[in-house]
Parts: sequence; C-alpha cells; structure tokens
Amino acid sequence: MPNPTLQQAIKEAYAAAPTDVVVLETLELRHPSFSVPVRLVRDTQDWSLTLEPDAPADPGEAVMFVGYPFAIEVPPVEDGAQPQAVVTIDNVSAEIVLEIEAAVTTAEPIALTYRPYLSTDTTGPQMDPPLHLMITQINANVMQITARATYGDYTNRKFPNREYSLTEFPGLVAAT
Repeated sequence: MPNPTLQQAIKEAYAAAPTDVVVLETLELRHPSFSVPVRLVRDTQDWSLTLEPDAPADPGEAVMFVGYPFAIEVPPVEDGAQPQAVVTIDNVSAEIVLEIEAAVTTAEPIALTYRPYLSTDTTGPQMDPPLHLMITQINANVMQITARATYGDYTNRKFPNREYSLTEFPGLVAAT
C-alpha cells in the first residue's frame, strides 16, 4: 500500500534502488530527563541532517545523528489491536543506557521519532510528517536496547480535549 507521507524522491529511491543514493533511517529519542535528545542514524558514519520546521526539538536546525546499528519493525494494523513498532538498537553506549535508566524511573514516556533521509538530500526528512511514537515498554542492557512503541493512548484521552474559556472565546458570555 502506498505511503502518502513519503516524498517522491524517496519513493523513487525505494523503487529504483540506485547505487549512489542511500536511504538514511534515523531515530530520535526524547525525554525531559535527557540532557539532549538521543539521535541515531542507521549507518556506519555520523551525519549532519536538517530537521523539519515543526520538529519537537531543534526545529529546522542541522543536528548530528550518530551512526548506530538499529532496526525498526512496524507491523501491519490488525483489527482491534493497536499497532506496535519494535525497535532494537545494538552496541549501545553507556551514556545512552544511563539516559534510558533515568527516564524509566519517571511517569513521563519516552518519545520516539522516525525520519528517513536520502544521502543526496540532507536538507529535510523524506517523510512528512515524520512518524512520532511513544515508547510503552523498554529493556536495556550493555549490548542492546529493545523497545515497543505505539502511537499513544488515544482511547483514554478526554473528549472534548479543548477547554473553552472566556479569555479565548469572549462570545460565551451571555448578553444582558
């Protein structure tokens, strides 16, 4: 099934598989306890890549993604089940493990963003919007991090989720 969030250039790279164009898959992990977001690129080298203008952290800026071996698997949506992505990061550094250990002791979930780039165009991700997920389960050791992530808990959100106040909507006051 076609993915409407992908840009035309990455669709062509997937279809033609040219040898001079590499698809750079990236992960960004964010949490209030992290000193900086953890940014990884699935490659053997580090890359400076420009984030989208509405990115949650450092919008529109060129930031460094560290080369790491990782895998992300997004299964197809099944009836009645919330889709879960499985992320595995190998050869994890001690700094990342310490950040993860500090984050799991809080109630705030770790946010995960997946962005694909092309090696020939690092001026922005080739997916609009990028895939934003929340990590629901994570296991970390000195060799590997395995996480399950979902789109969020939309079934338990209050509805309507917007509060109508007099300052924002002055017309709510009854005329006398």
